[in-house]
Amino acid sequence: MADHPTISTESDLASPTLPTTAVTRRSLLGGAGIAVGAAVLASPPSMPGIAPAAAQPVSADPRPLDAAFKRRAFEVREVCARNNEKIPIVPHPTNGDEARYTNKIGSDSRGLPHDKRGEVEQAAWQALYTACQSGDPADFEKIPLGGTRKLVNPVGTQAVSLSGINPTQIGITPAPALASAERGGEAVEVYWQSLLRDVPLTELRDDTSNRDVLAATEELNKLADFRGPKSGGRVTPGTLFRANALYFDPADPKGRSVTPPGVLDGPLISQFLLRDVPYAAQWISAQIRTPLPTSEFLTEYEEWLAIQNGVAAKRRLQFDVTPRYITTGRDLAEYVRTPPAFAWAAALILATPGGGTDQRYSGMYPPAEPVSYSSNPYRKSKTQGPGGATFGLPHVQALLATGISNSVRASYWQKYFVHRAVRPEAYGGLAHHRLANGVSDYPLHDNFLKSEALDRSKAKYGTYLLSQTYPEASPLHSTYPGGATGVGAVTATILKAFFDESRVIANPVQPDPADPTKLAPYSGPPLTVGGELNKLAVNFGFGRNWAGIHWRSDASASMAIGEEVAIGMLRDERTTLREPFDGFSFTRFDGSRVTI
Repeated sequence: MADHPTISTESDLASPTLPTTAVTRRSLLGGAGIAVGAAVLASPPSMPGIAPAAAQPVSADPRPLDAAFKRRAFEVREVCARNNEKIPIVPHPTNGDEARYTNKIGSDSRGLPHDKRGEVEQAAWQALYTACQSGDPADFEKIPLGGTRKLVNPVGTQAVSLSGINPTQIGITPAPALASAERGGEAVEVYWQSLLRDVPLTELRDDTSNRDVLAATEELNKLADFRGPKSGGRVTPGTLFRANALYFDPADPKGRSVTPPGVLDGPLISQFLLRDVPYAAQWISAQIRTPLPTSEFLTEYEEWLAIQNGVAAKRRLQFDVTPRYITTGRDLAEYVRTPPAFAWAAALILATPGGGTDQRYSGMYPPAEPVSYSSNPYRKSKTQGPGGATFGLPHVQALLATGISNSVRASYWQKYFVHRAVRPEAYGGLAHHRLANGVSDYPLHDNFLKSEALDRSKAKYGTYLLSQTYPEASPLHSTYPGGATGVGAVTATILKAFFDESRVIANPVQPDPADPTKLAPYSGPPLTVGGELNKLAVNFGFGRNWAGIHWRSDASASMAIGEEVAIGMLRDERTTLREPFDGFSFTRFDGSRVTI
């Protein structure tokens, strides 16, 4: 991964009491247009006037160390709160579909009651809208539901995170409009993903001879507006279904799309998902239970309509009896269906010493090769080492757990209180009515309506509905932005801040196409820790696109959300530390270097 100059900013966020981060509005919005794009923080508050430890007489008065520590704790908390409060609320533009269509066909309404055509009952929609405008928990209790499934955690998005910034301070681009060429292009892509779920991911390479992969690549190149990664200006089998990140730019409604370093290198699946996880005296296998290819849902209209109404799924997944490594898009979709402890696992792989006769209990690197950054203060100390308090594995894991919750709050807040954009499964219902039932007032783009992907799907399933790998299809909240990708992004960012992302991974692997219960060596361009952490983030988010429940833009926008949540948390965490420390340094998803 290429090194980039450290981005340094100066600001007006100063405290009369303590040195703090300086961030101007321009640096806050930065090139990305989201809060605190990059910052170099001053040293955290010190504890002045504390003499070296010595024997003290028994006294009712607090020791100087106690009083100074108590004072510093208050001052640090106050400084962090004041600095975060000074970060402005950013614009929150929408795609206009909610006002454009009075029948709300461009908005997410799943879980509410619908008519036979799948259009939401207006009274139920109005109740949802009222709750999303007020944020009052009582208003959410008044929303009529169409079945037994419940909306996912809308009030929880308003919880105040005690570390980092508020969701209102993070901006993302508008979701693609229902009738737009961009949304049509995303629909073509997700229909191709549904058709290619059982093709080995090893076929997504530029020298592939797989005809279906080549057909998908050819069609995506013909689209009027497709924003996935490209090579030489074109989608290739090697860039097909790979990921991008989308940064908000107030001056450009389309935002700034980038390909994160490393995500185009090597196998599509991150090395962190192909390695057994050492867990002290235990280990966690990288092999997973995989659904059978017959596990397809929502291609029959009555089942589709019931799920739109929030009725519990009647059918269940059927599984292969033999566990295997993640080999296909269907496998990846199942891995991310119920959020696994992948962040915890990646931290264990990085922090556990390598070596030993049984690799299942070993980490990625030999004990003599520390994987932390050279700026880690304990790399320089002659007498101290890291531990559970700071810079040890428990410290990293604590930040990961908090970061995951904070990133979900930020993503879900956008889902409920800003965008409320339509899910792919509901878009498929519009396509079915448009083409099978002649409903001409559903304005889908011709790039999709006349696509080979849609024709093939109709021939395979008998309807124009988008097949889903989950019996229940999508969770009951809006598609945009994707919560899972935010979780992946905050995880990758925090781990890059603590571990040396430039390290090349020795002996990389990929599933054996002839026997996916085994791993085969991968030979190709070097794979780095940073690149594979970026890939881990997009695997977790884009894996849901393979399931049929998300669009590309959902995942792309949340990459920037998760990164921004992590930056805010690391900025506050830096202020709390007592060690002499130069700051957390890592490479952002756009390739720029940041020190906090």
